[in-house]
Amino acid sequence: MPYSVQADLEEQISQADLVELTDDAGSGAVDTSAVARAIADADAEIDSYCGSRYTMPFSPVPVIIRKLSVDMAIYNLFSRRSIMKLPEERQKRYDNAIRFFRDLAKGLISLGADAPSEPSDGLPQATRRSDDRIFSQGKNSTGSVGTLDNY
Repeated sequence: MPYSVQADLEEQISQADLVELTDDAGSGAVDTSAVARAIADADAEIDSYCGSRYTMPFSPVPVIIRKLSVDMAIYNLFSRRSIMKLPEERQKRYDNAIRFFRDLAKGLISLGADAPSEPSDGLPQATRRSDDRIFSQGKNSTGSVGTLDNY
């Protein structure tokens, strides 16, 4: 299931622009297969960033992922046409999407409340760290208090 659909793109750009960006045959109509390819390419790029932290593909699709899929797909459509100048706003939206996904992959940000659960390897996860210990082996600097050596 794609993260966005043609109707989502049509909310962002005019029908005339969509025809100009996709109509390779000169039919005067939107080439839906070109739109589907642009969306699939955007979604593949999204999956490449998110795959290390989330189970892919997203289901259900978080709202932010749909939005960024639209921005990236429109960028992809403009990229296939050298005769149409890429609007600066579209370049900024694409750059912001990539920055978002890089930060997401690094764990600096999250998808928020509607995020799917992160993948699990099926093994139990530790809930404590080594510095949470109450007892340790050997004597600490204050003597044997807090160690198990005397037991």
